[in-house]
Amino acid sequence: MQEKESKKTLATFSIASFLNDLGAYMVYPVWPLFVTGFLGANMATLGFLDGLGDSLVSISQAFSGLLSDRLKKRKFFIWLGYLFGAFSRIGYAASTAWQQLIPYKILDRSGKIRDAPRDAIIADISTGQNRGKNFGILRAMDKLGGVCGIIACIALFAFLGYQKLFFLAAIPSFIAAALVFRIIKEKKIVHAAEAVENEKAKFSLKKFGKNFKLFVLLNSVFALGSFSYSFLLIFANQAGIEPIFIPVLYLFFMVFASLSSIPFGKIADKIGRKPVMLIAFALWILVCVTFITTQSFLAIILSFIAYGLHEGAINPVQRAFVSEIGPKEFRASSLGFFEMAIGLCALPSSIIAGLLWDKIGKFMPFYFSIAVTIIAIIMLFFIKEKTRAG
Repeated sequence: MQEKESKKTLATFSIASFLNDLGAYMVYPVWPLFVTGFLGANMATLGFLDGLGDSLVSISQAFSGLLSDRLKKRKFFIWLGYLFGAFSRIGYAASTAWQQLIPYKILDRSGKIRDAPRDAIIADISTGQNRGKNFGILRAMDKLGGVCGIIACIALFAFLGYQKLFFLAAIPSFIAAALVFRIIKEKKIVHAAEAVENEKAKFSLKKFGKNFKLFVLLNSVFALGSFSYSFLLIFANQAGIEPIFIPVLYLFFMVFASLSSIPFGKIADKIGRKPVMLIAFALWILVCVTFITTQSFLAIILSFIAYGLHEGAINPVQRAFVSEIGPKEFRASSLGFFEMAIGLCALPSSIIAGLLWDKIGKFMPFYFSIAVTIIAIIMLFFIKEKTRAG
């Protein structure tokens, strides 16, 4: 019975993630052209907008995880997060100047309050033998929704334009919120630590050991150099690829991210989390090196494929890693704190990339990112994995 309920929960979250990303990725492929072309912003402004939402709401992600643990509630934060995403796209559609995008970008990224409580539920219904796979399934459905969203963008953009397309993109997230609200049953969260001694359930940073903090730090360092996907799309456009084909490149990225998430999750369950993270970092370096050394059409396509494999590798293993090395009684807090740290690096990351692009040249963000990724790789060797017994 419990296994059946766990499968139902995973399936519901997977479908909701698919729907939300279906809507989101109807926007993302044309977002950089919308900001820089339709609304006339420069690259630094694009970097500012891409990083702003993640940074300003990253603290709210940590609080949603902490509040979820304290209140013993998960569901409220999850369906509310999907609603935020839906309303933000309506705001994008109504905007006529880039400055108007700011509050809606914040609202969009505020939808991430769903992630830590949702991921905590996934971690709780999983074991050490299938946690990587389950996170991989969730990410695969994310990306599959993204693939369908990009296809919808390609098919509809020429007929609808930016604003009508963005209005349409809000609908799937409204459906996702309704699914979670109706199907997911809230359960009382009880951990062994609480049953033995209630004092252990009190939040304290001391419970997040050095290993966890170092893992958060190394991923923050990497995030500082892993700038927004918008830069890759603009680079491809400036390399001679027509705007009509830009969403196709993003489609390659999403297809391979979707296809590789479950296999990489399974591999991480078998051989460990660190080797898969090393693969993810190596793939990102490959993307950067390829963009620096050649701008041929084939090379750019292969770069977006490598970018998709990188995404498929890093996301499931990061969340599995965090849920295992953080305190079990504070899984949502651990995941929220991790997302907060990554989010706080998003604004400086994209602003740095935008300034390097505008002031020095379009290759400089890639050189900077390679250097930062190498530092993250060195730090990874000092991380200790825990046994994946439960």
